[in-house]
Amino acid sequence: MTDTARRPADSRWLALVVLCAGMLMIVLDQTIVNVALPAIQIDLGFSQAGLAWIVNAYLIAFGGLLLLAGRLGDLIGHKRVFVLGLVVFTIASLLCGISTSSELLIAARFVQGVGGALSTAVTLGMIVKMFPEPKEQAKAIGVFSFVAAAGASIGLLMGGVLTQSLNWHWIFFVNVPIGVAAVLLASRLIRTEPGIGLGEGADIVGAVLVTGAVMLGVYTIVKAESYGWLAARTLGLGAVAVALLVGFVVRQAKAANPLLPLRVFRSRNVAGANATQILMVAGMFGMFFLGTLYMQFVLHYDALRIGLAFLPIAVSIGTLSVGFSARLNTRFGERNVLLVGLVLMFVGLLVFVRAPVDGNYLEHLLPVMLPLGIGLGLAFPALMTLAMSGATPSDAGLASGLVNTTAQVGGALGLAILATTSTSRTSALLADGVSRPEALTSGFHLAFGISAGLVALALVVAVTVIRPIAVTTDAARPMAFH
Repeated sequence: MTDTARRPADSRWLALVVLCAGMLMIVLDQTIVNVALPAIQIDLGFSQAGLAWIVNAYLIAFGGLLLLAGRLGDLIGHKRVFVLGLVVFTIASLLCGISTSSELLIAARFVQGVGGALSTAVTLGMIVKMFPEPKEQAKAIGVFSFVAAAGASIGLLMGGVLTQSLNWHWIFFVNVPIGVAAVLLASRLIRTEPGIGLGEGADIVGAVLVTGAVMLGVYTIVKAESYGWLAARTLGLGAVAVALLVGFVVRQAKAANPLLPLRVFRSRNVAGANATQILMVAGMFGMFFLGTLYMQFVLHYDALRIGLAFLPIAVSIGTLSVGFSARLNTRFGERNVLLVGLVLMFVGLLVFVRAPVDGNYLEHLLPVMLPLGIGLGLAFPALMTLAMSGATPSDAGLASGLVNTTAQVGGALGLAILATTSTSRTSALLADGVSRPEALTSGFHLAFGISAGLVALALVVAVTVIRPIAVTTDAARPMAFH
């Protein structure tokens, strides 16, 4: 039994609270900003195109560095990378809050993305190492999944409260005391364990190739909405990103100490879970964004009411992730629980396709929120366990970084596709003389239908690729690759 396994339970669970607090701060920040965008635009004089870069600057840095940050944690120690990320994120949050120009805010958001990537990439790997026993690990991953999945809904509510009661600066200032407390507590409660050493995996060439590929890929995706998917600029940048990715794969096959050992993908569950997550998050992330716009521009909800509308999702995820997911996964197996969750999400999205121009919450939105919340509460903990099921201790940070990278790429891809198709449908209907509320609603219906299709594809991948993990109660999960 490892030293981690012998540590007092209270110490490990307190350490989990610290990890989740850091994760919550970063997850909240990804959605809390959306509600405050109109206020920021007025205050700092952003153009409509420039405003998108408040989100894009963060997304490019965050998504581009996750894989590298995860591997860095394996090499120099997960705790060091986690704490460094918290420090960078907290300082950048302060800079965001005091920003008086659009340029400073965008630059600070990029730095925030760097800090978020460093902390987020290693969190799941640290949890898996801290809780090697299956029952405890399932419970810990359930808590982590609640924070990761419900944080988006909570962020919408907090964004509305802070922006309306104070001002947009406080959506960033609120991170500072949380970050400082998390750094201090992490230093005391999380055990410092050495990494495997830079000499075991310092693949600088591979790091440059994959970081460039993911950053350029995310940039291409988020800009495709502006330039068009078949525009020469989009296709050219996409081709360069693919070439960099191919070069990275070739490099990993030949390097003595690869950044991403290709043996990771020998595990059907690791490969299948990450593929499932790309599709699932693509559908759900776009739905949250466009669902917010539907409530704002069609139903005329204010920021606080939008946050409250999403609250059933957060409550459902919290109840299932913390209270039931560990027992359900142990009793029925992660794969089966994941499949049920995906089916519920698919049903919820199909209901959203029927939301009318004059929709009311109880009849048209609550029947959407409940199956989505229950589905996410079931799917996320199971998916995280499956994605980490093949990780050896020396690759835990890498596997953690990989699963977070696929989530970010899926989110960027889904948002770009859904926003583009929705806007195109709305513009075409407005040109035909359809009223603005009806045109917007029709555009949102198309996007929600595509979201349902993406989740359906995720269900197909999960059924055909992922295999059940052998259920055991007295030993750690088997390692699938070495």
